[in-house]
Amino acid sequence: MDNIAGTKSSLTWAVHLSVVALVALWLFPTVGLLVSSFRTADQIATSGWWKSMFPSEQNLTLRTDAPETQAQIDGLYVIEGKLFEEGKDATISVWGISSRAIADFNAGDTAELRKGGTVTVQADGSYRMENAEPFEGSRGSRIFVTAETPPEFTWANYKNVLITGDATDNMTKAFFNTLTVTIPATIIPILIAAFAAYALAWMDFPGRALLIAFIVALLVVPLQLALIPLLRLHLGIGIGKGYLGVWLAHTGFGLPLAIYLLRNYMVGLPRDIIENARVDGATEFQIFTKIILPLSFPALASFAIFQFLWTWNDLLVSLVFLIDATGETTVMTKQIVELLGTRGGNWEILATSAFVSISVPLLVFFAMQKYLVRGLLAGSVK
Repeated sequence: MDNIAGTKSSLTWAVHLSVVALVALWLFPTVGLLVSSFRTADQIATSGWWKSMFPSEQNLTLRTDAPETQAQIDGLYVIEGKLFEEGKDATISVWGISSRAIADFNAGDTAELRKGGTVTVQADGSYRMENAEPFEGSRGSRIFVTAETPPEFTWANYKNVLITGDATDNMTKAFFNTLTVTIPATIIPILIAAFAAYALAWMDFPGRALLIAFIVALLVVPLQLALIPLLRLHLGIGIGKGYLGVWLAHTGFGLPLAIYLLRNYMVGLPRDIIENARVDGATEFQIFTKIILPLSFPALASFAIFQFLWTWNDLLVSLVFLIDATGETTVMTKQIVELLGTRGGNWEILATSAFVSISVPLLVFFAMQKYLVRGLLAGSVK
């Protein structure tokens, strides 16, 4: 009875569960990256993003004030202050004065310093150092504490990446370099594929069926197979170290799918409209520009989404065809890899840079997703 029209399949629940699983599979990493981009380095190192809304226990290395701040009180040299920054609410459970013994003392206990004197650390982070002799040195003493800190979110990571941080200039340049690669690499294959798809769909010429079969066969050619031969060709003609080479590479790798997708859509357009236009005296170019292109907008938009996402997130083609030792043409994916090498411990900077990188594709996808489904389903139902 499941095959009778109007009845619901008994496997509907399996389809729903599969959709939910796929959505969760893509959504969880994105949400995790977004949450991590607002967390501090200590929080990322001590707990997962799914625990970001709950207090976490962290092992912190803090310093007392410098000896130059000491004051003489009742014959003793005293340094007082708070280990935590102003406004940070944390509760110390245990602490120590050595990295090998970070839990020797409880909050409120007093410890003897190696260079003389004592230090007392309270649960709220306040401390008092006392010594009969003046404290010496240019920096304060290190205190190792285990403290429970409340959830904390900050805009400092985005400020560091986008506005005033060490990585700001590089990420800004990489952002515009990525736009310089992505926009032409999306527009050029669409223009070429639209003409080719129209010819394969509505123009009769010898070998058309073989040409369509050849284009379909190109869909399964691995990208990696053609990289080195194509790079040697580009270097031979002098375009292997700039934007032109990477534009042509993305165009060549994207054309088979573009032609296949657009051709399937154009074949499904009403034949009467095109033949009536020909009877009225319209040329093939006029039919293409005045009728086919406006009607094919969903398919054009769907491929534009795919091509934009591929070129924006591409690393391999950029590494091969954008050969530049000065970093003037570095794209965002490569810049993030370089940050991973130079800032291996700064996960908050890496998370923020990665989310900035994926924010543009997310905006493009959500803005044009209604065209994506229409373009992909074109020609599937006659």
